[in-house]
Amino acid sequence: MKFPGDAAERVARSLLAQGPGTPSQLADRLSLTSAAIRKSLSSLTAEGLVEGSERSPYGPAPAKRRGRPSVVFSLTGRGRAALNQEGDSLALEALRFVAEVQGQAGIVAFAERRAAKLMAQLSTQADSTTGAVEQLAQTLTDAGYAASVEKTSDGGYAVQLCQHHCPVIDAATEFPELCEAETRALGDALGLHVTRLATLSHGDGVCTTVIPLVQRKALA
Repeated sequence: MKFPGDAAERVARSLLAQGPGTPSQLADRLSLTSAAIRKSLSSLTAEGLVEGSERSPYGPAPAKRRGRPSVVFSLTGRGRAALNQEGDSLALEALRFVAEVQGQAGIVAFAERRAAKLMAQLSTQADSTTGAVEQLAQTLTDAGYAASVEKTSDGGYAVQLCQHHCPVIDAATEFPELCEAETRALGDALGLHVTRLATLSHGDGVCTTVIPLVQRKALA
């Protein structure tokens, strides 16, 4: 898909890689003028590629302030699809073949092996749970998930691991076993019980996993 201008494509890619943002945040990220950002967001919104809200799709609710609240922009499903890589169609075709030949057991086995391979890249030598989650976010980002760690509104007892992009979103939509195996692998890698609240494959704005900030159990 052709974007409505180079600046608009840069804005869309920033929303993909760095997550939702206000116009002023996007201007700072991309070193563009406010006018250029507003024009790009207007064009992207008209095309159905981004949408605005008074709060981010993840993290704590912003404190109420006087005046008009800042609008936070994020990619829509159509926007993510426009930036998604062609390789997802090949992954989907391969998984359909596995399902046809080996059934659900084959899909589960593949999903678990894929998730374990991804988590094997994570170092477990972090001094704290927060450090381990930060390492995990970087591991996922390196794998194409554009991950970040965000605070929650529970007083610091947990954080949210947010994945703004899914390299295999079409495959994960048809085969939720991929997301389920990934969630289990996240918990195993951290030695914690984690809770996934939202997924891109279900139409949510971001994949969100809540991780408690408590002492990790010993890893095997």
